[in-house]
Amino acid sequence: MAMAAPWSLSCCAGATTSAPRVVPSAGVRGVRLRCAAGASRRSWRRQGRKRNQLSVRATAAPPPPVDYAADAGARADTADVASLKINLLSAVSGLNRGLAASQEDLDRADAAARALEAAAAGGGPVDLNKDIDRLQGRWRLLYSSAFSSRTLGGSRPGPPTGRLLPITLGQVFQRIDVVSRDFDNIVELELGAPWPFPPVEATATLAHKFEIVGTSGIKITFEKTTVKTKGNLSQLPPLELPRIPDNLRPPSNTGSGEFEVTYLDDDTRITRGDRGELRVFVIS
Repeated sequence: MAMAAPWSLSCCAGATTSAPRVVPSAGVRGVRLRCAAGASRRSWRRQGRKRNQLSVRATAAPPPPVDYAADAGARADTADVASLKINLLSAVSGLNRGLAASQEDLDRADAAARALEAAAAGGGPVDLNKDIDRLQGRWRLLYSSAFSSRTLGGSRPGPPTGRLLPITLGQVFQRIDVVSRDFDNIVELELGAPWPFPPVEATATLAHKFEIVGTSGIKITFEKTTVKTKGNLSQLPPLELPRIPDNLRPPSNTGSGEFEVTYLDDDTRITRGDRGELRVFVIS
């Protein structure tokens, strides 16, 4: 036991002399341990951030794919409706609002209107409860199939145009106010007079009230007719014609009527009356 300590010392001395060894102190080991611990904590934080990023990326919903086919179909439908509308306006042009329409013209206009109505119905029928604001304004009549009967009343009784009563039909308008529910038919007329007097120009306003029936129907109720002269006689006051009592009205002219709006956009309107009259209007 007494020889063990010198041997240990000599071994240590021999080792030191031949190959010096650097034995780290406790302080250095502490620094290395702290550095290693710090590095491991930074690595853990980086891994944590990566895991959080991965989890966020995993839970975020991808953007919806673009349906190019549906978009192209919508553009095609819009183009079809625009083309069919031009076709209808071309079919009714030059017919003097329907007064000069032959049976062939009537059939052509009706077919063009039905094609446009069918194409527009692909997006749903006209809903006036939702689109009533589109009725607002002053509309000019382009065509009425009823005028082919050669009377101003169309398929209803009305003054004839021709030699018996020389009346020339001018522009026809509908003035609609969706707030007050006023619905006025405004007709420009030229009344013939015996020579040497010039013809009398006048504007007749047939005032109605209207209400929506169902989704696309309109019912109008007649109130009064006012005639205002124009031209040389424009200084005359308006003349309000007396309303025919209901009990004296013929059964075919009750003072009210119904029609359906079959096509409606910002500048064009198609209606079909309760007696089959087709009418085409454009905003004025």
